Amino acid sequence: MITAFIPYSKTSFTENTISNLRGNNLISKIFLLTKEDLEKKSFGCELIKIDSLFSSRAIKKIKDKAKTKYILLLTEDSLIEFNQFGLERFYNLAESTGAGILYSDYKDKDKEPVSHPVIDYQTGSIRDDFNFGPVLFLRTEPVKKFPDSNYKYAGLYNLRLNISREYEIIRIPEFLYYSTKHGSKQSGEKLFDYVNPQNRVLQMEMELAATEHLKKIGAYLKPKIPKFNLNDPEAEKFEAAASVIIPVKNRAKTIKDAVDSAVNQKTDFSFNIIVVDNHSNDGTTEILKEYNNNNEKVIHLIPERKDLAIGGCWNEAVNHPKCGRFSVQLDSDDVYFESTLQKIIDTFKKENCAAVIGSYKLTDFNKNEIPPGVIDHKEWTEENGRNNALRINGFGAPRAFYTPMLRQTKFPNVSYGEDYAVCLEISRRYKIGRIFEPVYICRRWEGNSDTSLSIEKENENNFYKDKIRALEILARKNLNEKK
Repeated sequence: MITAFIPYSKTSFTENTISNLRGNNLISKIFLLTKEDLEKKSFGCELIKIDSLFSSRAIKKIKDKAKTKYILLLTEDSLIEFNQFGLERFYNLAESTGAGILYSDYKDKDKEPVSHPVIDYQTGSIRDDFNFGPVLFLRTEPVKKFPDSNYKYAGLYNLRLNISREYEIIRIPEFLYYSTKHGSKQSGEKLFDYVNPQNRVLQMEMELAATEHLKKIGAYLKPKIPKFNLNDPEAEKFEAAASVIIPVKNRAKTIKDAVDSAVNQKTDFSFNIIVVDNHSNDGTTEILKEYNNNNEKVIHLIPERKDLAIGGCWNEAVNHPKCGRFSVQLDSDDVYFESTLQKIIDTFKKENCAAVIGSYKLTDFNKNEIPPGVIDHKEWTEENGRNNALRINGFGAPRAFYTPMLRQTKFPNVSYGEDYAVCLEISRRYKIGRIFEPVYICRRWEGNSDTSLSIEKENENNFYKDKIRALEILARKNLNEKK
């Protein structure tokens, strides 16, 4: 009932994977996928030469060779061992549910097995880096059903999107197999994979596939964006032209650098700094009180509520009576260049937009540049940026907003993805301006909240962002239907 396809690069454990599969009566035939010119058979399996495991040409070869009802595709060159009746569990659920793709939790097996749960697939799981684990169980019918594409890198991604429109993609919340421990990056490093300049061609392909998918589900937004009026006569009067917003909790080590970089901005307009101190208890509060006493630009705000996350702190600052016409983000770990604020406000006026997003330089704690260096999000285009934003995991930094609009939109009261949710909503309705030169320093250090996350926390974050995308896709479909 199953044809297996295994990536092969002459690694010794491939023979063990083959042996494990051959011992199961459900397996009809095993093919090895390789980039190299090797003998026609290895370990008794037929070899299929491919350019890339994820290309359209590779998918076509798999499609042509599969003569069974199901396909077992391993997406990593690693040792796979199914647990007791693990493969049978895939098969039985595929039979009973009619799902197009099934995947499951697994365990990394080195000296001691380490649990690796994955997350449920949803409408908003259209990012190309969604983690299914190294085992995909596919129904052959939809694999053969959709026409061949011509992607070098996005073939498997495009197939997954195609299948998701007509079939269920089901996660089995059980540990059904073991995988040899494959080299994985720290969670903090993964954040920047999609903006690595070396991946530009790959990203362009992924964008094409994602855009086509959005068109087919009715969530695509056309390039023409409604004009935004920054000079609304009904908008509130503001004491300051801009406010730098800094939510903070327990950042005694970094908060002074952040505030100083904001205080020292060179501008031709008035501005202030609103620091929302979310009940710090590590000395941060005492540092901020010094500013409050000695510098009239700094507003030290301690919320009455004690249930606020970062998004809630933003709402407190934006609705403060002294908040400026423009609200500009600064994380408590990071610092501005001297001209950051001026360039952001100039961009608002030049492009007449509802939000402006800049570019930043990635550094260590001492401001020494670290790879991949400048994060400029040049994948954003005015024509398709707001569609492609549903595929990637972020918009960039610093983020700045027209305050009257932000007071209406409001941040979700969470500490991860709150900015992404707001930017998606704004991009649905209004133009977002971009600055592609670095105007911000993002410092990575051991105290960052997104450094070395546990699998469970990483899954929680990814599931939430996928849910944000799902809600946004629904909103865009609804908008298009009304039009």
